[in-house]
Amino acid sequence: MTVRRGKSFTVAGGGPVGSLLTILLARHGYDVRLFESRPDSRKTKLYQGKSINIALSDRGWNSLERIGIDPATKDDAIPMYRRTIHARGGDLTHQQYGQYGDAIWSVSRSKINEQLLALAEEERNVEINFNHKLVNVDFETASASFLTEGKSNLDVDSDYLFGADGAHSKVRRLAHERPGFSHSQTHMPQSYIELNIPASDDGTHRIEKNALHIWPRKDFMLIALPNPEGTFTCTLFLNSSGEPSFESLLGRVSVEGFFRAEFPDAMEYLEDPVDVFMARTPAPLFLVQVYPWSFNNKVGLIGDAAHAIVPFFGQGMNCGFEDCAELNDLIAENDHDWTRIFPAYEDRRKPNADAIAELSMRNFIEMSDLSGDAMFQIRKKIEARFHQAYPELWTPLYSLVTFSPDVPYATALRIGDEQNRIMDHIMCIPDIEQKWQDQDVIDELHKYVATKTGMQQ
Repeated sequence: MTVRRGKSFTVAGGGPVGSLLTILLARHGYDVRLFESRPDSRKTKLYQGKSINIALSDRGWNSLERIGIDPATKDDAIPMYRRTIHARGGDLTHQQYGQYGDAIWSVSRSKINEQLLALAEEERNVEINFNHKLVNVDFETASASFLTEGKSNLDVDSDYLFGADGAHSKVRRLAHERPGFSHSQTHMPQSYIELNIPASDDGTHRIEKNALHIWPRKDFMLIALPNPEGTFTCTLFLNSSGEPSFESLLGRVSVEGFFRAEFPDAMEYLEDPVDVFMARTPAPLFLVQVYPWSFNNKVGLIGDAAHAIVPFFGQGMNCGFEDCAELNDLIAENDHDWTRIFPAYEDRRKPNADAIAELSMRNFIEMSDLSGDAMFQIRKKIEARFHQAYPELWTPLYSLVTFSPDVPYATALRIGDEQNRIMDHIMCIPDIEQKWQDQDVIDELHKYVATKTGMQQ
């Protein structure tokens, strides 16, 4: 039975992270009022968040389990066991994720959000308010003001407040005026639009279902994630300016020429890509880093509000769910003393959020450029062989991030940097492209790894 704590929380933002945060706080006995600026998508049938699907990995599922939540989302999620790389000429290359059976999961963002909202509503000490736009926060008292659907102000008092209101967080923007608050926003050269591959007439997927498809073109790329109804959500990442770019591709002729030259096999499947390209406004890609994450032990930031990252490691929601799982543990560890919980939460999570931000930026290069490079593919095959032979000595970086929820992101970054230095040496072996399967290569790699204490997790 939940013990009522006599303390109250305001949660600004009813996306997946805000909904999960509401559940865990309620289960710890707090009264929680959740405020979302958008309408309830369960009633409007229109989800106004980001992409319609996301990638959840072991970190995300593990975080839900740690909090004691098992949403039915995984029943409809699609496991993606490998990357399928599409060359310009149509040739396909497959790159397995992790060990046999390892997968990242294509999940409906709206479905997991709605399931978490439904679970939050089941908690007797939760109140959910839609169409309430945050306009002000008092960082000394945690009180807040919201503009309601009727355009009147609602003042809300609580003991604590969390900003879970995403990459464009109003709570974070209001904190800009506070002394000592540091904020950086780094924009990538690329922006993105979403495209669609429809299902076949019989409702099946038109390209391989259980793979993340990538058309890597160095400075830009197209990716496709499967949906249960047989469709694929595709995302084109392209420079905002320069050549080629969203800025330079203006007329129908140039846009169609671009698609036919760069993605000829995808043109067979994409639904009206030229019309969609010309009709949509590209969305920017940026990451946000701030310090501190909490104020006066009364107001905190969580999820993208604290650490918006770019999507190229598929870890955005996984990281936000992990924030919630760590906070859940800290509440119990610190016996509900928020003067200790807020600082401990920031100390534990910020280094890891900074690490996955860095890894996500780097992974754009791997996905858009290196994944289609023959020498890079050999490099990954050597790593996979060595991991199979000596799993206690080497876990590839991707597996550390995606399939090793007990390894902090910051530890994965450190180990990955050491692995890169070692593999740079191995790839300098003469004729490595012919010798990579030789036992001598594995022995040489073992010699280097055995001397490196930094490889330990």
